[in-house]
Amino acid sequence: MNKIQESEAPPFKPHKKWSELKGENSWTMFKVIAEFVEGFERLNKIDPCVSIFGSARTKPDHPHYKMAVDMAKRLTQEGYGVITGGGPGIMEAGNKGAHLNKGVSVGLNIELPFEQSHNPYIDPDKNLNYDYFFIRKVMFVKYAQAFVVLPGGFGTMDELFEVLTLIQTKKIDMVPVVLMGVEFWAGLKDWVKNVMDEKFHNISSDDNKLLHCTDDPDEVIQIINDFYSDDSKRLRPNYTMK
Repeated sequence: MNKIQESEAPPFKPHKKWSELKGENSWTMFKVIAEFVEGFERLNKIDPCVSIFGSARTKPDHPHYKMAVDMAKRLTQEGYGVITGGGPGIMEAGNKGAHLNKGVSVGLNIELPFEQSHNPYIDPDKNLNYDYFFIRKVMFVKYAQAFVVLPGGFGTMDELFEVLTLIQTKKIDMVPVVLMGVEFWAGLKDWVKNVMDEKFHNISSDDNKLLHCTDDPDEVIQIINDFYSDDSKRLRPNYTMK
């Protein structure tokens, strides 16, 4: 094959340019720092909590809503507070269960165009607001002693797999991760095991052990209690920042 003559080579296009240079980019750093500082200062004063994730679109008459209320109640009976994203749906249900049992009820809110406004079951002094998803997710993870994940959409999947990645890569300590809503999660669990692990070997077989799945709040409590019955496990803020 003849080499393409230099004269035949397509011309280089001009380098791409930003359509707009925003002067506030440097100031964004200070807003990010401010959100981290406020979150750390306020949540450092709160006793151990469990983060509950799930859809903002779940209605109060849905079985998953009741499941989240019951789960939050059981967690507060065990002495844990509850952290949610502070919005409607499963988040509201988690805060409601904690509130009804007079437990710690934390809401980490973020402004969204259609879905998010804080629910009425958050403790007034534990209602935090964020502009940045990544800061909010750090707070979800840092102050959680376990994660309970109910059915949800892209945001729930994002939060779930971020937690699993942080555990897998040892960026945070091992903590229990429990999926509730067996019918919803069954296909994903099978895909992770059969496709991600056994067919393509993109995770190790031990990574499958990171996920528990049940619809029974008492079993969730048993999983968490069994985990912390090991003297080497400690109730402490997570996120080692290695």
